[in-house]
Amino acid sequence: MELSISPLIYLAIFGAVLLLINGIYLITFGRSIEHDSKLNRRLELMQKGQAKKDVMEQLRKERSVHGGGMSIPLYGLLEERARRGNIAFSARALLLLMLGLSAFSFAMLTLATSSEISIRAGISVLFGFGGVFFWVSGKARKRVAAIEEQLPEAIDLIVRSLRVGHPFGAALGIAANEVADPLGTELGLIADEIAYGRDAGEAIAEFGERVGLQDIRFLAVAVSIQQKSGGNLAEILDGLAKVVRARFKLFRRVKAITAEAKWSGMFLSGFPIAAMLMIQAIKPDYYDNVKETPLYVPLAIAVCVFLTINIIYMRKMTDIKV
Repeated sequence: MELSISPLIYLAIFGAVLLLINGIYLITFGRSIEHDSKLNRRLELMQKGQAKKDVMEQLRKERSVHGGGMSIPLYGLLEERARRGNIAFSARALLLLMLGLSAFSFAMLTLATSSEISIRAGISVLFGFGGVFFWVSGKARKRVAAIEEQLPEAIDLIVRSLRVGHPFGAALGIAANEVADPLGTELGLIADEIAYGRDAGEAIAEFGERVGLQDIRFLAVAVSIQQKSGGNLAEILDGLAKVVRARFKLFRRVKAITAEAKWSGMFLSGFPIAAMLMIQAIKPDYYDNVKETPLYVPLAIAVCVFLTINIIYMRKMTDIKV
């Protein structure tokens, strides 16, 4: 029995593409761009001697890279995820990265495989564009989840500062200095904008829209209402912190309850692909007798369409909103 290592080669090249993207990102922008250190990036930049105004301008420039609604082909699929993940690559840089990684994948496939040039070109484009999309989506998902987890603690810090007499802008700055990234830098930037005259509710609402979190929108509404009609903001935010923490616990509970269904859906979606790769590895000539028949290509397309529908349907069934 002849074994084919082509599937392993494809997986290795795709893994190399993902590693290359992350390596280029870290080399270009530095380790602090990852927003996962105990000392948040805003404080780190200020400790290096930069003025608060310069730091604020730099951070605002970074977060507005993907907010222009640019009509670039294929970029629309990435724009929202890149904005949520605060990806420092510009739109054109991401597109150039896709093209460069496609060329890299084509060169690797040419060296490691003997498949036809059309197949190599198609897989290279898939790896280049799909790799960037997969990487950006992962960054966005990780960052939003971290902000959601940090938010109740940050609101509690703001409440404590308000109760000892600090104004809201100062309370926000104190919380920003205590909370790690990614939320720490965002709160610090909002505090700096408030100090320079921007409306607090507007700044927080813009942050909530950018990351797509309903809890931050609630915070913006609470601050805006208090500014217009007065009231005890500390008590309002204390109640909000309890609600946010309760929603987070409920979300975790729902996630645990639906874990079996999600894994079942992932298995049912991934099994056909895994079976195809195993057949290709164990018996590469398995489909040779039917490849030349007129129904081969239409049926292969139909199978891909049904498999895609299955994956989307499984995801919708297990995607419970809290």
